[in-house]
Amino acid sequence: MSSNSTHNAAHYERSLSTSAVDHTITKQLCNLRRKDQNGNEQEAVDKSEAEQGVNGSVENAENVSCAHRNGHAEDEVNTVEKIAALQVESNGLSTVCEEEKNEKMKGGVLGKPPLPRNKQASGAGKQSWLLRLFESKMFDMSIAISYLFNSKEPGVQTYLGNRLFSFAEEEVDFYLPQLLNMYIHMHDVAEAIHPYIVYRCRHSVEFSLQTAWILSAYSADVLKPNWKNSQGIKLKNMILNEELRPKVEKKPGNLPSPTLPSVLLPQTVTTPVKKTHCRSKSDATDDLALLSTSETKEGIYTKMTHSQTTGNLQKSSTGDLSTGRAFDSGCICVQSSEGIVNDLTGRETVCHCGAPRLKPELEFVNALMNIGTRLQQLPTKELRTSRLIAELAMLNLNLPARVWLPFGRNNQHHIVRIPHTQAIVLNSKEKAPYLLYVEVLEVENVYSSHVPSKRLENKLHVRFTKSEEDLTSVCVRTTGSPHPEFSLYGGSEFDDAECWSQEDDEILQFAVKTRSVDTISQFSVDSTTSADSKEPVYIAAGDIRKRLSDHFTAPKSKFERDPEDPSAAALKEPWEEKVKRIRESSPYGQLPNWKLLSVIIKCGDDLRQELLVYQVLRVLKNVWDQERVPLWIEPYHILVTSNMSGIIQPVDNTVSIHQIKKHSKKSLKEYFIQEFGEVNSEGFLTAQKNFVQSCAGYCLVCYLMQVKDRHNGNILLDSDGHIIHIDFGFILSTSPGKNLGFENSPFKLTHEFAEVMGGLESDMFEYFKILILQGLVASRKHMDKIVPIVEIMQTGSGLPCFGNGMNTIRQLKERFHMNLTEEQLQLYVDQLVESSLNSLTTSLYDKFQYFTNGIL
Repeated sequence: MSSNSTHNAAHYERSLSTSAVDHTITKQLCNLRRKDQNGNEQEAVDKSEAEQGVNGSVENAENVSCAHRNGHAEDEVNTVEKIAALQVESNGLSTVCEEEKNEKMKGGVLGKPPLPRNKQASGAGKQSWLLRLFESKMFDMSIAISYLFNSKEPGVQTYLGNRLFSFAEEEVDFYLPQLLNMYIHMHDVAEAIHPYIVYRCRHSVEFSLQTAWILSAYSADVLKPNWKNSQGIKLKNMILNEELRPKVEKKPGNLPSPTLPSVLLPQTVTTPVKKTHCRSKSDATDDLALLSTSETKEGIYTKMTHSQTTGNLQKSSTGDLSTGRAFDSGCICVQSSEGIVNDLTGRETVCHCGAPRLKPELEFVNALMNIGTRLQQLPTKELRTSRLIAELAMLNLNLPARVWLPFGRNNQHHIVRIPHTQAIVLNSKEKAPYLLYVEVLEVENVYSSHVPSKRLENKLHVRFTKSEEDLTSVCVRTTGSPHPEFSLYGGSEFDDAECWSQEDDEILQFAVKTRSVDTISQFSVDSTTSADSKEPVYIAAGDIRKRLSDHFTAPKSKFERDPEDPSAAALKEPWEEKVKRIRESSPYGQLPNWKLLSVIIKCGDDLRQELLVYQVLRVLKNVWDQERVPLWIEPYHILVTSNMSGIIQPVDNTVSIHQIKKHSKKSLKEYFIQEFGEVNSEGFLTAQKNFVQSCAGYCLVCYLMQVKDRHNGNILLDSDGHIIHIDFGFILSTSPGKNLGFENSPFKLTHEFAEVMGGLESDMFEYFKILILQGLVASRKHMDKIVPIVEIMQTGSGLPCFGNGMNTIRQLKERFHMNLTEEQLQLYVDQLVESSLNSLTTSLYDKFQYFTNGIL
């Protein structure tokens, strides 16, 4: 990092926080002068206000009077100390005292500023009531976000900006899109929350990545002539340029490293930091390279010099998939003595060498997005599938690495392998979204835990050829295949001396292809027949009988592989069986911390509306759980990486209703009977109840958010009978067909759905309507938690869902029907259900999708 960029970053942070601090200092001085001149009169006013409190408590009045009887000296001292503290804060990069941050970080707690107390509030009655709200137990992030958006008082905004430090990081991260959208379009709010954003970016790689991606996505809507100079773009560039790094104090008492030359230690560990001169990064790197070169003359540290990957070598290899180290940051701190000690004691190792913190993960995500972009150029699904397998095989050469799937708090893992033959291209006429499975190893700390070395060939050697005497047992396998297809395994076609070198990845991939079930299960059974083997293949008779039995006794509900829809068979396979199958064929499967994850990569689609619906679903789910309403919905995580790309966390064990009807050739009720048993069986009744509760939940979501494009390809059914709606690209003010508004029903409810519930006169259908009523009553009770999420995102937004302007929010509020009693609301719910059930446009839209896209 150059000294100029660091100076610019510090100057930009200081300029944003200075105005808010000056305003607070001026306000405190005014309050101090008022107390000096009108002490007695101010005391009486404060006491009368306290006596008029919400609860009429006499204790509050006594506390106020006692506080003033302590004299003005104490007030003056407190105010002077507060002003001095604010002046100190204005000289730094945030409004939080650095000493208190350090003390709380030592105790394992995120640094938080001291919160103002009631006695520190101003004497104005309105502000005192507001302060009581902010310090009450009911104050949460939803209230903080609402007041940040609506309040125009700089003092209130500054207080709320400081108060962000008191909330749990998970609560703040949920509202990060709202915070950053206000940061981009509202300069006064940006000044208030800038210290918190910068502090979190310095101490969290995950938060930095999320912030940079969201800023990149929502800054695309800024159409002002000077938008390149806006605070959002500047903050994003600061993050991506690695200017917001943690302030590391180098400790002089480190132990000598067992792996690094002793000559390097003064340069990397014990060199004191001079205040008068700051050496550039390039100079230090050159010195490090020279010292390393001088040490290699003895031939002891040659390997260490090769693996340091500093300077231009690191910059050229990062991001280049052909090098095998595209996701390697080149950090050597984990290998140092301090890193080894921290690894043994369970502490986090902070990077001292200046290696990029964000670039490996950014390059990994960009590589996945680039694959999706290249797939769009191919015309057929077969070509896309072949290209996808080849692309992922190339990406696999760079794993394991210190990269992870960036899904919030579930990122404590290292990606070690991608079973590329299991990836599938999903149904899409124009775009090319694809689903891939990722093998990870769970770790305690993703940034400092050891990344396993790439010794796949050794693990395969142990797995398949443990010894020369074991070759016969490898040739004659009696365990059986978990798949109904026949799988033939070659016995001794690989020579150890030729095939198991640690550098030969092509042979490694071929070995995996010919010996693992996961390669042949979805695409080709003919690739490993005896004709391709160099030596005869021996198959036990018992193995053949068992596989024949498994083939004929397999559940009939499994979908056959369809070249036009390759995703159906893969998605229908139970998740537990898929995990077991891939684990058995994985060289990392024997490790106890092994885990399989899945993601959907989408390119060319704007997922910002999906993210908005995800937030609303999360709030509704929490509200219904709090109010004990038995509605069921499944919010799936959305990661927006730009305004035209993102990552989706898929729901396991689900298939679309379109795939069910196409492959089973049955109606929805007949499929339920086939999967869960007869109508009066316990399995069917449980699945029916799950269907009713989930259908009611998503009907209410579709009504409130006006979700359109509800064909059967966008409605999933899981293995327990729940339905899950996906693809929220048309919500609020937008609809398919150039916003013609063709789907005018409140939500999608067909007679086929009612048949699964037992018919229009059944008790379960009445239960369905009762659930919608209970959910709507609970939702309007917490309307203030839902509306601000949508309203804040409308500010400066170019999303099509806000095409009607302010009418969009007004109509959203009207759909909660705050003016109706519960009796009137019950009649209204009955009308909604009846109009949706008999909607002509719903059936016409389903027929349109069938004739144009083949969706049943």
